[in-house]
Amino acid sequence: MAIDERLLKSTLLDVLDETFEHHHGIYLDKGTSLLETLRGIDHRQASVPVGGRCATLAAQVAHVTFSLEVLERELDGGDDEKADWDAIWRTVGAVTAEEWDRLRAALERTYRRIDGRLRAADDWQVEPHIYAILPITVHTAYHLGEIRQALCIIAEGTPP
Repeated sequence: MAIDERLLKSTLLDVLDETFEHHHGIYLDKGTSLLETLRGIDHRQASVPVGGRCATLAAQVAHVTFSLEVLERELDGGDDEKADWDAIWRTVGAVTAEEWDRLRAALERTYRRIDGRLRAADDWQVEPHIYAILPITVHTAYHLGEIRQALCIIAEGTPP
């Protein structure tokens, strides 16, 4: 059975787009993509660790951006330096309104750069294109779920 490469590319790009930005009816409810979710979070909420050993939402966003940047370097042909995956969790905590705006803007810029690059690629290959889009989508969807669950806990502790 042959795979329709155009359909595969289109579907994977739609799943990526739904994860970050636009509802396609694939797996998220309307209004629940990552960027839509983050627009409704202020810096105070982004600064609350959900539990004693949990990261802030700001750290989650910084981590997703970091993971996108690592994958982008891999798209560029590899990454000679060892990525410090734990650094974000150690260094990003409470944020000011300006810092929160910068974190969200960095995430959006990085996502758009990678999305544009993947969309512009004419000759999709398993490596690097599919090997990039699948981890980006799955990893980001995981953190989107963590962020959305954390918002439930944060909202309970937030006075009306």
